[in-house]
Amino acid sequence: MTEGREKGFETLQIHAGAQPDPTTGARQTPIYQTTSFVFRDADHAARLFNLEEVGYIYSRLTNPTISVLQDRMAALEGGVGAVCCASGHAAQIMALFPLMGPGLNVVSSSRLYGGTVTQFSQSFKRFGWEARLVDFDDFDAVRAAIDENTRALFCEVINNPGGSITDIEAIAKIADEAGIPLIADNTGATPYLCRPIDFGATIVVHAMTKYMTGNGTAMGGAIIDSGKFDWSASDKFPSLSQPEPAYHGLKFHETFGPLAYTFFGIAIGLRDLGMVLNPQAAHYTLLGLETLSLRMQRHVENAVKVATWLENDDRVEYVTYAGLESSPYYKVMQRISPRGAGGLFTFALKNGYDACVKFVDSLDMFSHVANFGDARSLVIHPASTTHRQLSPEQLKAADAGPNIVRLSIGLEDPEDIIADLDQALTKATA
Repeated sequence: MTEGREKGFETLQIHAGAQPDPTTGARQTPIYQTTSFVFRDADHAARLFNLEEVGYIYSRLTNPTISVLQDRMAALEGGVGAVCCASGHAAQIMALFPLMGPGLNVVSSSRLYGGTVTQFSQSFKRFGWEARLVDFDDFDAVRAAIDENTRALFCEVINNPGGSITDIEAIAKIADEAGIPLIADNTGATPYLCRPIDFGATIVVHAMTKYMTGNGTAMGGAIIDSGKFDWSASDKFPSLSQPEPAYHGLKFHETFGPLAYTFFGIAIGLRDLGMVLNPQAAHYTLLGLETLSLRMQRHVENAVKVATWLENDDRVEYVTYAGLESSPYYKVMQRISPRGAGGLFTFALKNGYDACVKFVDSLDMFSHVANFGDARSLVIHPASTTHRQLSPEQLKAADAGPNIVRLSIGLEDPEDIIADLDQALTKATA
């Protein structure tokens, strides 16, 4: 790509990180489906393993197809580097891995995907980590939850399932006051609608499985580093600021500067946790990214039409879409995510749990799946599926009560989407 002016989003989503294949001239990034790479000689191998030279060793660590995806994700989010891994849940573990240790905690929003709540509140205990879930709309509560053992704040930009918006600009200021990073999950917004780093986030994570791929074919996660955090400003982050025994005392922050967190994620995170993304999944995601902006525009347009129709239907108690002027998050959305509130939201049925189940079973065009962000419209009843491990209190905090249905609005004709919802509502409330 030519040097000079900063490239637009639509250009970056197609070109960032990629060049025609130097050997064959192939224009699309090839799938390098190989486990390992031949070294030039013994000295070359030693330099790679000592982190003295960047290159390819083994596909658990680095792979040319995945490298293009990492560069593109970093470019789209405005970061200095990225690490791609096997899933969104893997990305969450890997994002916290350099920061945490036994007895330490992360303060997290209570409005999270149900699987994330379970991962944070249950599985983290196996590492000796603590997750403190609080309402991130209550800034005083966030501050009160932070103590000397807190190593990060964590939130979703557009919350799953309710679609509410986190004021990441305000939360980032709280993180700065405490001298800790803010990790923002941008899965629901994508960098086309919001770039959390522009609002002060230190690290961005993604489940690329959703909108980034956009076709429901590949799992994947990503961690993007802003490169702006001073890991040596305190003794809170020894993995990055202190000598690393596995690399003969190398100090990641001292050696790699703004790329310290990214290099740690590859050299230690992928090396030891092994949460590797496969090259074919990276290829599918790269194909999806080429149309991200076009798809997100249509997701938003359709979601506004569908949410407005639902809000005016007497069979519906309320709609949570932040793109509606009636939403308490509408003004935050205009500031944080001015291109729209995405395609994910919930609505409450007046007839409760049984009506929700009947509604889901009565839909024809919507697919009943545990995913969102596809080109096709998707539906699920969180309380009986994605959030069923949560307590009643956690369900309420996550906006996933028994009378709630989650919709992921796709790219179909909006009149067809509404017609399907209408007939299902009729059957569910008869």
